[in-house]
This record gives sequence, structure tokens and C-alpha cells, in this order.
Amino acid sequence: MPRINGERLLADLRRIADFGRYETGVHRPHLSPQDVESRHWLAQRMREAGLDPVIDGIGNVIGRSPKSGPRLLMGSHTDTQPRGGWLDGVMGVIYGLEVVRALAEDPETKDLAVDVASWADEEGHWSSMTGSRSFTGRLSEADIDAARFREDASKTLRDALAAAGLANVPRAQLEDGRYRGYLEAHIEQGGLLEATGKRIGVVTAIVGIFAMRIAFTGIQNHAGTTPMPIRKDAGVAMVRLANAIHDAFPALVGPRSVWTIGRMLIEPGAPAIIPGRAEMTLQFRDADPAILARLEAAATELVAQANAKGPCSVEVLGVSRTMPAPMDERMQDAFDAAAETHAPGAHMRMPSGAGHDAQILAQRLPSAMMFVPSIGGISHHFTENTADADIVLGCQVFADAAARILKSN
Repeated sequence: MPRINGERLLADLRRIADFGRYETGVHRPHLSPQDVESRHWLAQRMREAGLDPVIDGIGNVIGRSPKSGPRLLMGSHTDTQPRGGWLDGVMGVIYGLEVVRALAEDPETKDLAVDVASWADEEGHWSSMTGSRSFTGRLSEADIDAARFREDASKTLRDALAAAGLANVPRAQLEDGRYRGYLEAHIEQGGLLEATGKRIGVVTAIVGIFAMRIAFTGIQNHAGTTPMPIRKDAGVAMVRLANAIHDAFPALVGPRSVWTIGRMLIEPGAPAIIPGRAEMTLQFRDADPAILARLEAAATELVAQANAKGPCSVEVLGVSRTMPAPMDERMQDAFDAAAETHAPGAHMRMPSGAGHDAQILAQRLPSAMMFVPSIGGISHHFTENTADADIVLGCQVFADAAARILKSN
């Protein structure tokens, strides 16, 4: 089986972290100058590894193997959350690069073919999982026209692509029949592996994510002169519904269900004004579609009850649904076998509570994911980290599993 070079792997990870370095992490939004520079650096490293790289018209960096025969596609993303961590996403891309090199250096695996991709904008600076959706034919030209930068709506994706020199570059498309499947490695972004003393997580499914935008309409009025009994305070209505949701959901969920009200707005937001309007976003996640449907139905009913009770009107403005994506069973078996070889007894199967490009690729290809531990369960923050030994072990398991899949009948 191929042997990865841990020093080379870590050196590449630390080098790409220089592009947009922030504290101990990285700030590298998709199509920022630092992101564009990092993509050109990555393309050059792919070329040095024997791949034929392209940066396509949405910003995907795809290194294609010139070798014939069955192939695997590997990847993740190299854009980051604002002031985010140095491993989120990018570790999986550099794993793919190191696997290509390790396979080529072993006489028994030198003919095995792997393509590597850094998917554009997984973190949703412009649109959700923009690059992998583009590659799988699920991003239209109209979607690109409509995309705006989430931190500044005056910035369009079209203009950013033009500034990066990608305005007239074709978008790469998945070729039917080219791949046996897709593999992605990632930090866990949670604390389960660390808490259980495991070093490898084999992902069973990527959770579905439902999000509901809920609006509250009352009457804006003077905070000093309007008696309490006649107020129609949209802020109070929002808080009451939030409490009702948190009280009701525990009886409806599964062991790994989570829900969050991560965004609450009050208008006009002045100390001396009773809010006339409010809005909140409720998000819930689970790998079981039945549980997601149950939570959506419960939230919808709670909204209807709040609207009927008054004094404010309450309505659901919209629901976005990303369905769970089960991972390929045979590929999970390959990860288990590789992990048992290199970390006997220190691996486990687990769902992913976060979204990943693998759930998009899984709509077209057999797909699988593997996790390594996150120290303290921290991610989406510049203090995110994973022990070097776990990074190296994970890549060795990943390379071994890839070779097993490519050699299987």
C-alpha cells in the first residue's frame, strides 16, 4: 500500500495557510485576492504532482490524472469562513494531492488514477456550495447572475469572476463514467472523536439542513406612551415563539438532532420604539428525513398557533431544504479496513453534522467521507486545530482506502 510523506503533507498545509493568514487561522473568502492567489499556487502544486490542472469559470481548481483506467475523484474546498481555521476544507484538498504523490511513488500503485479538486465557495460567500453544484450541473447561469457577496450585496459574483480573470472561462462538468466515486476528508468540526478517544471517523451520512424564515408583524409605536395591554410588540412575539420551539423540539428529535435560532432581527431597533416587525431564522439538522419532516411540521404548527393567538401576525416567509446524503457503504467499508490497519480500534462510524461538498457529489457519484479529530471540537474560528499526528494518520488511512477502492473489482 502507498506510504504518504507526512512532512511534505504538513509543509503544504502550512504553506497554503500563508494565503490570507489571520492570527492562528485564515481569512480567505472565495475570489478574494488571497483566495485567487492560493488557487494558482495549488494548480502549480498539482502540476508538479503530475496532474493536469485547470481553474474553471467558477473558480474550481481541478487536477486531472493523465493515467487511464478507473479513477477516483478527491477533494474539498480551500476557501474559508471569515477569520476561520487553517484546516477546514483545505486539509481534504491537500490530502488528495498527497495521495496522488504517494500512489505514484509506490510501484504497486503507480498506475492508479486520482483526480483532485478544490471546490469553489463551499462556505457560501456567494451561493451555497457554488463550485460542486456547478460541476454537477446544478448551478445555472441565472444563479450566477443573481449571486451577491453575503457581506456586501453591492458586489456581484460576475464582477468577482471577471476580476479574477475567469469571465470567459468555461465551467468544468462531471464526465459520466470517468470516476468510480468521490472521496472527501475533513476535520470533524465537533468533539465526538476526541471525547471517545477515536482518531478516525467514517461518515455514514451527511445531515439534511432545513431552515425556516419566520416573520412577525405588530405595530410600531412609542415605548413610553403606549400602555402594555394594547401593545403589538413584534419582538415579544418572536421571543415567545423561540421559547415555544425550544420547549417543543426535545420530544420530537433523534439522538443527533440539533436546532438553532441563529439570526434574529428587530425593526426599527431603537430603544424608545416598540418593534413593529421582527424576523428570525430557525435551522434544524438531522440525517433522518422523517425527523426533519416532523420538526418542520411542528414548527409550522407553532407558527400557526402564535398567529391565531396574536396580537401580532406570524408567518413563514420561506423554507430551504437540503436533504440528507447517505454515504456509499462499500467505500465506508474500505475506510474501516484502512483505519483498522493503521489505527486498530481507534475508528468509528458517525454522521456528519455539517454540510460538505460530498453531499452534492453524492447526487451523481458513489461518495464517502472520513473525519479526523478537532481539538476541543472547535471549528469556524481561527483557533481551530488538529494534532499533526492525527493529520498524518488520517492521510495514510485515506491513501490506503483509495488504493483499496481502485484495486477492487
